[in-house]
Order: sequence, then structure tokens, then C-alpha cells
Amino acid sequence: MVLFKTLIFTILVPGTVTIYIPYLLLSSADATQRLPLGAFRYFGVIPILIGAAIYFWCAWDFTFTGRGTPAPIDPPKELVAKGLYRYVRNPMYVGVLTLLLGEAILFGSRALFIYAAVAFVVYYLFVILYEEPVLRRKFGAAYQRYCAETPRWLPRWKQPGDPITR
Repeated sequence: MVLFKTLIFTILVPGTVTIYIPYLLLSSADATQRLPLGAFRYFGVIPILIGAAIYFWCAWDFTFTGRGTPAPIDPPKELVAKGLYRYVRNPMYVGVLTLLLGEAILFGSRALFIYAAVAFVVYYLFVILYEEPVLRRKFGAAYQRYCAETPRWLPRWKQPGDPITR
């Protein structure tokens, strides 16, 4: 049942954010708003595939490790700190943003670059104002340790001699 709910959420929310809204922006965008990227634009497929893989990996971990969904109304019951969550606290958002940047490159669209920037601001505010306070209350000291060890958006590169955590 949790897998089914995750699938429904994926279609409704990330599907809207990464497919429907970009489609609307591209269909209403003026052709003069295209960036002259030439053949380079096809490199946009790479971040699209990477972003989708990141999202699906995280959704899998939420479903089977956390026993919940990415939806705030049915969150994981267990703190998920494995897989990509060992490296950053918000890899699902990073995956969606990577996918959006790939679409902006592929379509050479200024509107999609702006949309990706707006999406980042919205995600950042949601994480700071809602998600993190809720997770602190729900998981307490375990989440505090996780926050101390794991960066929010970009992974820390370990230096030689650094202690290995996890």
C-alpha cells in the first residue's frame, strides 16, 4: 500500500513540478526566449536522467526503509539516513532540481532556468520552515545528530584522515 501511495504522490507532485509546469512554460514561452546552446543542449539529458534516478532512489528508501511516502501527509515512520541520505539531508529535492536544470539546458529555456531557481527558493523555505522543525520534534536527538553529520544540500568531500561516519 505504501508503494502505491508513493507512486500516486510521484505522479501528482514531482510529475507536476518536472513535467506539467515545464510543459506549460515551454508552450507559452516566446521562441526568442530560447538560449543559443546549439548541440550542447543535448547534454541536458544527462542531468535529467541523474535527477530522475536520484528521486526514484530516495522514494524507494522512503517507502521501504522509512515505511512512509515522500508526501508530508504520510511521511516515513523511521528516520531515513541511508542511501543518498548519508551524503545530504535533502537528496530528493536535489534530484528534482537537477532534473529541472537538465530540462532548462535541453530546451535552452530561460523560463525553465528561472523556474528552477524559484523551485529552489520554495524548497529551501519549505525545508527550513516546515520539514526540519517537524523532523526535530518527531525524531529528536537522532535527527539532531544526523543534521550535525550531514549537510543540507551539497555533500562534504572527506579529506584524507577525516574520521568516517556511518
